[in-house]
Amino acid sequence: MRRFLGVVVPTLIMAVFAACGVWADEAPEGESESRWRLGAAVGYGQRSNPLIQSDDVPSYVDVDIAWFGERWFFDNGDLGITFADNAALTANLVARFNSDRVFFGLTDTRFVTLDAVGEPLDQAVGFKPPDRDYALELGLEILTDGAWGAFQVTAFHDISSKHQGYELYADYSYGWRDQRFYIEPSFGARYKSADLNDYYWGITEDEAGIVVLPYEAGAGVNWHVRLMTSYQLSRHWALSFVAEYERLNDEIGASPIVEDHSVLGYFAGASWRF
Repeated sequence: MRRFLGVVVPTLIMAVFAACGVWADEAPEGESESRWRLGAAVGYGQRSNPLIQSDDVPSYVDVDIAWFGERWFFDNGDLGITFADNAALTANLVARFNSDRVFFGLTDTRFVTLDAVGEPLDQAVGFKPPDRDYALELGLEILTDGAWGAFQVTAFHDISSKHQGYELYADYSYGWRDQRFYIEPSFGARYKSADLNDYYWGITEDEAGIVVLPYEAGAGVNWHVRLMTSYQLSRHWALSFVAEYERLNDEIGASPIVEDHSVLGYFAGASWRF
């Protein structure tokens, strides 16, 4: 099973490539399949940012770069090795960066006139949500598929000593194809440990003040639904639309630096696969 069909997509544009990969990965008769996977997507989309005083994450253009060897592979920032690959499943050991950090790069310093409990301040105070670092994680990824659909489960743990937590993820998808049209709904859940949740979404004593109070986040489960559709214009070109809704767990939603309890994203555009 190709990892590309079940990969956890960090961006909506990567989901566009996944929707088109069903055709583009098939080499013409007589040609050997390339170890490289190259592509680009152009269009418009965005992913909402749940943080206070923040901007949504825009999507205009992105590239897809991956290389698959006999065992080792590089897939858009993920580095992994396959240690089991048969008709039943594919199992990989993967190193990646945690995706929670992406929201913290789009926050703004703004002047607020209310304190942490909603009382008026004597004068406006500048406040910017605290920054967070990327965490390098190592984990196990298992993919399996059949006539019933595709299933993916992963388990990742921080090896960079940033949040020192772990994440468990499961996703089920089922695709339908009618000549050039393809549609694939999917749904799943993501368990985030207390250490991971608290590092990204908690507030330490040093970060707290008159605007936000200290907050310690516990473990929780996010759930998501996604819809991917594409229309294949040729072996290399396709038109695609992807939409995704993720409900954040209550521990994240209760954080004083979180404004929205969910993340909504979409992307529509054209993609090219080499």
